[in-house]
Amino acid sequence: MNTIWILDDEPGMRWVLEKALDKAGWPVRSFADGVTLKTALDALAGPEDANRPAVLVSDIRMPGPDGLSVLAAVRARLPGLPVIMMTAYTDLDTTVAAFEQGAFDYLAKPFDIQAAVELIGRAAQSAPSHAVADPAQAAPAEGGTAPLLGEAEMAPSQSPAMQDVFRAIGRLSQSGATVLITGESGTGKELVARALHRHSRRAAGPFVAVNAAAIPRDLLEAELFGHERGAFTGAVQSRRGRFEEADGGTLFLDEIGDMPAELQTRLLRVLAEGAFYRVGGARPVQADVRIVAATHQPLEERVRAGLFRADLFHRLNVIRLRLPPLRERREDIESLARHFLARSAAELGVPVRRPDAAALQALRRFDYPGNIRQLENICQWLTVMAPSAEVGVEDLPPEILDAGDADRAEPVTGPDEAAPQSRSDWRAELAVEAQARLARREPCVMDELLRDFERTLLRAGLEQAGGRRGEAALRLGIGRNTLTRKCQELGVRQETDQSLED
Repeated sequence: MNTIWILDDEPGMRWVLEKALDKAGWPVRSFADGVTLKTALDALAGPEDANRPAVLVSDIRMPGPDGLSVLAAVRARLPGLPVIMMTAYTDLDTTVAAFEQGAFDYLAKPFDIQAAVELIGRAAQSAPSHAVADPAQAAPAEGGTAPLLGEAEMAPSQSPAMQDVFRAIGRLSQSGATVLITGESGTGKELVARALHRHSRRAAGPFVAVNAAAIPRDLLEAELFGHERGAFTGAVQSRRGRFEEADGGTLFLDEIGDMPAELQTRLLRVLAEGAFYRVGGARPVQADVRIVAATHQPLEERVRAGLFRADLFHRLNVIRLRLPPLRERREDIESLARHFLARSAAELGVPVRRPDAAALQALRRFDYPGNIRQLENICQWLTVMAPSAEVGVEDLPPEILDAGDADRAEPVTGPDEAAPQSRSDWRAELAVEAQARLARREPCVMDELLRDFERTLLRAGLEQAGGRRGEAALRLGIGRNTLTRKCQELGVRQETDQSLED
């Protein structure tokens, strides 16, 4: 069995992976820096070398050669070797760069160690039999670090759902497949569409966006396909449509679920044949366009209701990306808020507003029905209305204060309803339970009660967070890695796995 190579400058991370892989039966060789690993790489004799690794697991940000430069060296020396990149700084650009340079997959720290071991096992099974190449004949690494997007919505994220989006954009960077982006209004669907374009082979071509819900239906056909002179009243000259303008690039069809039925038929034909006619035109027009569509509508339901063509839906639904609402990525709210506050202050030429701990907690608790767009508006409001640079809870806008008041309000009970249980009752019940166990002379009473206490808190936190470990850890006030470890130690993992898959 070939060895798993681990590259990470943190001794604790190397130790955890070594122990987990050893328990799974994998021999491990660890490296603390890229220079040492490259030396070991150069020492490999050939395809039959027993020291050849089966998988490389590498951190990205390290002193000296970083993970991406190591990945390039590995691709040159071992082009078939599966490489799994890991980092605590999960952002779109490093994710895409890793996939463009041939990474097998991406692990965002902190991660579930058992899931990491399973991923490493799958990577080892995927490796081709020939793993060593002649350095003189090896192709140089393609791609490289993509240009920064400069938008907070695509900035480093601790949300597993957003990390999945980054991972998908990375995998799609070399593909021209049609993509359907779904998500609530304000979640950043156009930003993801622009990221797909910028990190694609069409990046040098145009990116053209059309909002199907914002253009009157009588004008939408001419907007998409163009028109000839005299095609209708007011058409005093010929005009290219958005399809022609996007030739060689990407056409983003926003709010595709609101497209009129007659235009759905025309769009379907264009997607099937790659050609169309201008309004009033007699000659077919060819356009090489990649389609990225987006909607907040539940398209499956609209298909069943007869409001959206099923065949068009299946044409668009090749690759689907779901953007999570902000309430499902609360761990990102603080960093997003700080970004928007800094940007608003720069635009207005005023000091940056800094929310205190209580204000940040209130911002994290709010559900944001308008998603990221609403958070940005709140930050602009604070920049203008907050009386000083230090922002307290009392300085927050009314919608957040009103939501906080509703959360703190006591439930109203009728005359025949029981009053809510006192928050201090659980301590009395704990005292009774402790006295009973001590009276029975049970061993390890404190350890057992502490385990039950922690198990109860973990289950409650995960239930409140809908099974999302990052959010549960935030609510409980512990690290996500600590939560994952405690779930495994206390036997909570089995009860939470199903909810995590939802």
